Amino acid sequence: MKTTNLNIALGACFALLLFFGCQNETKKDSTETNTTTTSEIKEQGQAFIEDDESVPNVLQIAIGSPDHTTLVAAVQAADLENALVNAGPLMVFAPTNAAFDALPEGTVENLLKPENKETLAKILKHHVTPGNYSKDFLKKFKKLGQASDLNTTVEVKDGDVYVGGAKIVASVPAGNGIVHVVDAVILPPSN
Repeated sequence: MKTTNLNIALGACFALLLFFGCQNETKKDSTETNTTTTSEIKEQGQAFIEDDESVPNVLQIAIGSPDHTTLVAAVQAADLENALVNAGPLMVFAPTNAAFDALPEGTVENLLKPENKETLAKILKHHVTPGNYSKDFLKKFKKLGQASDLNTTVEVKDGDVYVGGAKIVASVPAGNGIVHVVDAVILPPSN
């Protein structure tokens, strides 16, 4: 009888420890979940998957370039990161920091404001089109359709290719397309 009572008492203690241990674990998980920051919530999707083995996509190329910090800040302000990592192929005409600096004073700062997110997104989308064409292949084009359903001209001047008035100064192949570095911001036509 003493053994049975001892087993029941030990079993009850074990059940209580297990019960309280599970509650503490639940509270710990709940606390960890509630401490998620706004940036962690925003940083969801393919753009935020880390992968050191594959060929960099167009977004990763821009992020890795010291000459494209303004472009990256604009892409982030417009929440377009995930659009630049899709399977593509994508052709991105990436303005340099100097290209953004050439805009009228205060333009970039104004576009980066949250209330101008839609306008900024429209401008940035005008720099992207489906395809994976080299600079030499682009010489055969007269017009190029942009992802935002806007068209822009393609011109060849002294052997250089200009898209929407911006000169292609370099090209970098990407895992999901190609990045053409351009010396000007390509603005969509005013509506």
